[in-house]
Amino acid sequence: MNINLPNFNVKNLVKEAGSTISRVVQLTEEKLGTTERTEYDLHFQNLAERADVTKTWTEKIVRDTESVLIPNPQNRVEDFIFEKIEKSKPKRLSNLEHLALDMIEAGGDFGQDLPYGQALIKVGQAEQKLGQCEHDFIATSGICFTQPLRKFLDGEMKTISKERGILETKRLDLDACKNRVKKARSMLGQQSAERDLRVAQAEFDRQSEITKLLLDGISTSQASHLRHLHAFVQAQVRYYKQCGDTMEQLQRELAKMQHPKPRLRINSEDVDGGPPSSVSMHSCDSDSVALDSDPDPDQNKSLDNLLEDFRIEFDASAISTVIFVTECSPVNEDYMYGKQGLMKGLVPRAFVEMLDEEHDITL
Repeated sequence: MNINLPNFNVKNLVKEAGSTISRVVQLTEEKLGTTERTEYDLHFQNLAERADVTKTWTEKIVRDTESVLIPNPQNRVEDFIFEKIEKSKPKRLSNLEHLALDMIEAGGDFGQDLPYGQALIKVGQAEQKLGQCEHDFIATSGICFTQPLRKFLDGEMKTISKERGILETKRLDLDACKNRVKKARSMLGQQSAERDLRVAQAEFDRQSEITKLLLDGISTSQASHLRHLHAFVQAQVRYYKQCGDTMEQLQRELAKMQHPKPRLRINSEDVDGGPPSSVSMHSCDSDSVALDSDPDPDQNKSLDNLLEDFRIEFDASAISTVIFVTECSPVNEDYMYGKQGLMKGLVPRAFVEMLDEEHDITL
């Protein structure tokens, strides 16, 4: 049986193990303060600090923006998983769309020919438009803002972090070589340590330049982020304008819908015990009545007796009539006393409109 084993370079393996041990020793001594360490120049430190701040705040901005666009954390996790497995996201209905469907269905059950059913259907259709606007806004914001920023974090910032890690490793190797040079006693050992020091210094300088170039590139990235931010604001302006236009259109459509005016029918008996008669009173366009200046003596009848004598019914159609009204005794906040010929009854104030200072009213 032939077994293919990987080719191990024992020499390189031992060398890498020795380098790792020396780095651990160097880092431990630095933590304990028993050895010196090579410090980065001030310019490099400023670049590194700016990179750290950029990474921290960009992560927060992306996370907060995604929370605004998709409030449900479970949906955000689901979208993230679908992105990683490179599959299309499921089509989900928003809360607005759920509300729209329920309103439209309810309007159909209540009756499309009735005012309430018609209004529910109109509002449901408007909510559907709002839901579609919301979907478009989320998709646009993801393309123009969150995705570019996340790409920056997953690409450029990860590369910078990787190169900074390599630079820190080179710095530990450099300081370890400096310590070996200090501790070397024999001439042969000192020459070997100095040679390793020169190699470590060259590698450190080269890696430092590479890292600086990457850190300098953050300025260019932030200029690109500014353009993405403007695009996000424009998407928001367009979204809210679409929502405002949709709701204004809905208001106009609801205002145009015809609503039947209620009719009030008062059935009563004459005080003398005559047969029942009725007076129909409605809001009218042109008819008006004057307040009776000489009210009937029966108006002083107690309110309790009046409520027993008269029965109020409502109808959906609308007519107009002329009656005389006066205050009940005692005064009632909801009703007035109405009279037309021999017919008398209680008139709800909600259906009474005073036309002039002489107490002319419209019902």
